[in-house]
Amino acid sequence: MSANSTQLIHELRADFETLLNLVSGPTARTATVDQMERSLFRHLLRVGRKLLRLFLACRVQAESHAPQWGWQRQKLPYHAQKAVDYFSVFGKVAVARAYFYAPGQAGKCPLDRALSLPERCYSDLLMECAELLAVDSAYDKAVGVLARLLGVNPSVLAVETAVAEHSQVVSAFYAQQEPFPRHEEGPILVAQADGKGVPLVRPEGEVPKVRRGKGDKKTRKKEAIAVALYTIDPYPRTPHDVVAALFREKPPRAGRPAPQHKQVFASLDGKAAALRRLAQWAAKREGAHTRSGQRVALTDGAEALQAQMQGHLPDFPLVLDIIHVVEHLWMAGTALYGETDPHREAWVKTQALDILSSRAQAVIERLEDNARILTPESRAAKALRREAGYLQRNLPFMDYARYLKNGWPIGTGVVEGACRHLVKDRMELSGMRWTIAGAEALLALRAVNENGDWEAFHHFRRQRRHKQLYGKPLNETWIDPVERLEINQI
Repeated sequence: MSANSTQLIHELRADFETLLNLVSGPTARTATVDQMERSLFRHLLRVGRKLLRLFLACRVQAESHAPQWGWQRQKLPYHAQKAVDYFSVFGKVAVARAYFYAPGQAGKCPLDRALSLPERCYSDLLMECAELLAVDSAYDKAVGVLARLLGVNPSVLAVETAVAEHSQVVSAFYAQQEPFPRHEEGPILVAQADGKGVPLVRPEGEVPKVRRGKGDKKTRKKEAIAVALYTIDPYPRTPHDVVAALFREKPPRAGRPAPQHKQVFASLDGKAAALRRLAQWAAKREGAHTRSGQRVALTDGAEALQAQMQGHLPDFPLVLDIIHVVEHLWMAGTALYGETDPHREAWVKTQALDILSSRAQAVIERLEDNARILTPESRAAKALRREAGYLQRNLPFMDYARYLKNGWPIGTGVVEGACRHLVKDRMELSGMRWTIAGAEALLALRAVNENGDWEAFHHFRRQRRHKQLYGKPLNETWIDPVERLEINQI
C-alpha cells in the first residue's frame, strides 16, 4: 500500500472517531437536531471525498505498468502518471493514472476504461443530479442548488452541454425499450396529440420595435407538438352523464379507470416527426388485448394535426376532443344571447346533449338557421356560420354516442396536461427564450423524467457511452457489498 493510501486511511479513522465524538460527546448535549444534521452532512461530504480519493489511489497502485497494445497491435510502453481532474458529488479529486505512449502512436490510459471515466471532468452522478434539477428549473438555479447543498459548482455551460449530448440518446433508449407487461395494460389503446408554443430568442441583429403594430407579437414562438399514449379500461357512460359532469351538476361517477403506462413526449421537429414517434410507440404496444378494434386517437380541431394523426395511425378512429366542441358552443351561445343572458347556458347544454347523442347535424342546421335570421354581415351571424363550419368539418369525428357506448375517452386532457407541465411550465418560465436546439434537448429529458424512465435512461446512456469509448460493454457484475450485507441482515 502506498504512503498516500496509508495516510488517507489514518485520516479516515481519525475522522470517524471525530464523527462518533460529535454525536455522542459532551458538545452533542447542547446541539439541536437541525444543527447536528447540518454538521454531519458537511463532515460526511468531506469523508466521502477522502474515501473516493482512497479508492482511486488503490486502483492506481494496483495498475500494471507492463506495455499495452495500441493501434494495429503496436506495443505502447509505460510513459508516466498522467493526472486528470474528476468532479464528484463530494468535490474535486485528481486521478493520476498510468499513461502508455510511443512516438507516432495515440497514447492510452487503461484505467480510464476500467473506471469508465466520463469524457469530461464531471462525474455521471453529479451531472445527472444537475440535469434532474435543470429539467424543472432554470440552469443557473439548478447549479445554485448543487453549490448550496454539495459545495460543488459545475458551470451552467457544462450542464447545458450535458443536456444537449444526453438528449441525443433518448430516441435510441426508447427504440430498445421492452414493451410493458401485457397483464398491466388496458384493452383500449389511446393516442393523443396537441401543440404548444415555445418562445424563441430573437434572430441575431433584430432590433425590437419601439411600439408594436396591430398583429405584431411580443415574442416569436415555435410550436412544440406533444404526444401521449396509454391504455385504459372501458368506461361506458351516457350523454346525460357527460353533460352533468361538464356543467358540474353532479360529481363524476366513482370507479373511473386511470390511464396505464402513460407515455408522453414533446418535440419542435414538427407534426410529422412527432406523429412518427407516436406511431412507433403504438406499434410496440399493439397486442391481443387491442386487436379487437379498441383503439382511439384524439386531437382538437386543428386540421393539419388531424391529417397527420390519420396518416400515421390509420387504424385508430379519430375523435374530436369534446371540450373544444363545448367551447365552440359557448362562442355560438354568446353570439346568440350575449355573455350575461341566463338562457345562454341552457341553450349550450341542449346543444351539447344533442352532439353527445350523435345528433351534431341537427345542431349545425340550427346554427345556420339562426345565422340566416340575423343580418348577414353582422358579427353574430358571422360567428354562427363560423361555428357551424367548424362542426360540419369535424362531423366525421363526432359520433359520441358510439364512443361513449364503447367506453372510449372523448377528451384530450392527458395530452393537454402534457402541453402544460411538459412544455409550458418549463419553457415559459419568466423571461425564458430558447433556441430550437436548446428547447428540443431539454424537452427530450423532461419527457424521460415525466415517463418515470430517468434511472433506466441514464443506465442505458452510460452503457452506450462506455461501449462507444472503449469498445466493450460496461461490466455489470459488480454489486455493492455493503448494500448486499444490509439487505441480508434485514
